[in-house]
Amino acid sequence: MKTIDNIPTSKIQRATKLVSTGAKVGVNYLKYYGDKIVNTQEEAKERLNKNNAKDIYNGLKQLKGSALKVAQMLSMEKSILPQAYVEKFSLAQFSVPPLSPPLVIKTFKKYFGKHPNELFDTFNATSVNAASIGQVHIATKNGKKLAVKIQYPGVAESIASDLAMVKPVAMNMFNIKGKDSDKYFKEVEHKLIEETNYILELQQSKEIASACAHINNLRFPEYYQELSSERIITMDYMDGEHLSEFTLHNTNQDTANKLGQALWDFYMYQIHNLKKVHADPHPGNFLISKKGELIALDFGCMKSIPVEFYIPYFELAKQENIANRNFFIAKLHELEILKVSDSKEEKEFFTNMFYEMLSLFTQPFHQENFDFSNADFFGKIAQLGERYSKNSDLKKMNGNRGSKHFIYINRTFFGLYNLMFDLKAQNIKINNYLKL
Repeated sequence: MKTIDNIPTSKIQRATKLVSTGAKVGVNYLKYYGDKIVNTQEEAKERLNKNNAKDIYNGLKQLKGSALKVAQMLSMEKSILPQAYVEKFSLAQFSVPPLSPPLVIKTFKKYFGKHPNELFDTFNATSVNAASIGQVHIATKNGKKLAVKIQYPGVAESIASDLAMVKPVAMNMFNIKGKDSDKYFKEVEHKLIEETNYILELQQSKEIASACAHINNLRFPEYYQELSSERIITMDYMDGEHLSEFTLHNTNQDTANKLGQALWDFYMYQIHNLKKVHADPHPGNFLISKKGELIALDFGCMKSIPVEFYIPYFELAKQENIANRNFFIAKLHELEILKVSDSKEEKEFFTNMFYEMLSLFTQPFHQENFDFSNADFFGKIAQLGERYSKNSDLKKMNGNRGSKHFIYINRTFFGLYNLMFDLKAQNIKINNYLKL
């Protein structure tokens, strides 16, 4: 894969790159209008989406950092984005052009004050894995194989300006309006700032590894504080296959079920026992060992769940509460989905919308065991998301709804469900975490 010798770090450089990307998208639309004349609208639209997804991703992967992280987050919204965007943006999870070896050495010396050869017995300056915020290198010390994650230069400093550039696009995509919309962007900015703090990530990684060490078929690397800094983190190198690659060839249902149970237990234990959860559940953060164990990585994005959100959120996971109209409406107000200022039409629309969504999405919690290989269940979720994304009434209303905590908690569940479906995990014991 071609390497990168420099990354735009100033606000002007990064804005210029986005402007040039926007110009390419404009050309794609001109081609689209001509394409519609000689082909069907569906064919022309599909080509437009592929071309736009390619050009936008190519621009973002040069910027790296927050802009690419947002693309990664959007790739998990399979019911909102066209498939072409999902496929291209999902590459941001673990497959982007890495920094060149000379830039790696320069960055390492800047962040640690030493050449990597002064710390490690060996250090490979060629990356083995590059993602949105950092890339991983293999090193050895005292006979132990290590993974060294180095943050891209300028990432932490450009978070606010990057989000300011993508904010108009996000507001339009999710129909967010009104003066209170900043709370959502501040939440994302806060989490992205945390993700660039590798000292915090090291602390969180150790805490979760210790708290969840008892969960069956789940493993974590060991982390090394003396070989880490604010922008560099060193851990054990873990042999394994990315979850997304594993699922392409796995035919052993027992292994799929074992991994699915471990993954489900891991998330339920964090959410219900720790009230803090690994809020970045994409395939690039999980490996499958040769023994068929789940390996969890990358704890930079952890979301604490305040009790005032946790209680009403999970009260609405119960079938009897969803069916109780007055109770249901009261919880929608607690979760800031409904507002006192809502018109009668808005109240009725959003009550019915969330009733329909929660009745479907919470089905796993209404059963002792659930089959996450059920394509019909996931097909209904996709259809529901697509229907509301095209709903003309919804587009006229203010989508600025819900507690800011929804962003990462919903992201966690959407990501978890997608991983469980990818594994085709069956007969999952939903409340098994209570026995752990």
